[in-house]
Amino acid sequence: MKRTLLPLNGLRVLDAAARHLSFTRAADELAVTPAAVGQQIRALEDLLGVVLFRRTPRGLELTAEAEAGLDAIREGFLRFEEGVQAIQAGQSSHVHTIACPRDFFAAWLGPRLAAYRGGNTQMRFVVVGGDEAVDFTEANLDLAVRWAEGPGELEGVMLGEPAMVTVSVAGADPQAPWIGWPGDSAPGGEGREPAMSVADAGSAISAAAAGLGRARVPALLAESAVAAGLVVARPAASACRRAYWLVAPPPQWRQKKVRALVAALLPGMGSK
Repeated sequence: MKRTLLPLNGLRVLDAAARHLSFTRAADELAVTPAAVGQQIRALEDLLGVVLFRRTPRGLELTAEAEAGLDAIREGFLRFEEGVQAIQAGQSSHVHTIACPRDFFAAWLGPRLAAYRGGNTQMRFVVVGGDEAVDFTEANLDLAVRWAEGPGELEGVMLGEPAMVTVSVAGADPQAPWIGWPGDSAPGGEGREPAMSVADAGSAISAAAAGLGRARVPALLAESAVAAGLVVARPAASACRRAYWLVAPPPQWRQKKVRALVAALLPGMGSK
């Protein structure tokens, strides 16, 4: 059976005006003007085909028709509030589902998630492979990490600077063969095939660490490998259009658990 589309704004105004028996005081409660309250009431009367209020020498009075429906309307709003509270309570605050490129998880995100969880054994992470095509609704995601030019239509923060560095083993020939990956498939220039091609930037770093050549990779991704002495990076980084972004649709971004996680991963950024 098709449900009637309820005029919720008008019913909320009716409830406030009925409690105060004053459009002015109802307007104060609802943070609107008395004229807006009057317009909502008139629109509701037109929709329902009844008069809801009468003006008398003693002030505003409810009609019998309005009184007949008020208890049910107020009970309905209470049920709405209970429903919203149930939805919020049902949100699992200790489970985080994140889409992330595998190489970025190993180099950057994984250690930070471990630090965030600390001794809280109830906290759980579900990490799935991610790219720009991941659908937040279908995957039931809280957050995603993307190598992109910006957040697009999503909310997000940039992780590190949009820069690339060239890495190789210490002492490698500056003209060592190039290692390509999908984000930098022709490091030697257009039309020049690299000596080796791998699946992602993390594999390019591993190949460089094995002495198979040099690779141009995101600076943020290379930091842990450089710090561990697996590879060295040339002093000068080159700017690029892409960076790693932590993103989510606005509803997910506003969730308390998501804000807390973002704040832990990027101190000072969780409230932005």
